[in-house]
Amino acid sequence: MPLHTPSAVMPAEATDPVGDVPPVRILPSQTSATTLADRAQAAGLAVLAASAWPESPADTAPPAVAGFVNSSFSPMAAEVARRCLHRRATITTNAAEAASPCTAVIIASALGDLASARHVAQAVDAGVRIGPLLFFQCVPNAVAGHVAAQLGLVGPVISVGDERSGLDAAGLLIEDADADQVLLIRVEQAAAAHDRDRAEAVLLAAGAATHERSRT
Repeated sequence: MPLHTPSAVMPAEATDPVGDVPPVRILPSQTSATTLADRAQAAGLAVLAASAWPESPADTAPPAVAGFVNSSFSPMAAEVARRCLHRRATITTNAAEAASPCTAVIIASALGDLASARHVAQAVDAGVRIGPLLFFQCVPNAVAGHVAAQLGLVGPVISVGDERSGLDAAGLLIEDADADQVLLIRVEQAAAAHDRDRAEAVLLAAGAATHERSRT
């Protein structure tokens, strides 16, 4: 399957041709650090498309997702996944290349859904009944399954505790032919009042390092 080089990732100030997907404008607080796409490339994977939350000052609250309540964790994951795959579609000119038979979804998060965990803890302390949706959405695989179903992705669904594990898992899935592409989504909610919730998504394929390992 032909692969795009990392240069196919939309640059920071480019206008997204999909009308409902905002253009990528990296906020000042993001410019001092490398992006997930940069780190994926450094790990030897090809980046086909990328997205983040927030990308512009207009990104104040991610669109709600049916079945997920009281937390930005799953809505952020769903939104960056949607943006990432829309961007891939707009830069792909070959229909056969666009139709990946197997795309895995990986959710990477060090702390998981903090807001849901806090809500459950407060409800338990207060002796308040906890809604069943909160138990469902506390598992990161729940939003990974939602993303796969909504975006028509067929492949493994995995949750890991950190980005490095996510990149390693993505490389192994591609190298072992368990997936042709991997949608890696990193989500972290703010642990302190001065921080902000953030998420990134990258669509990954075999890079030069993967090809070299597969030949040995």
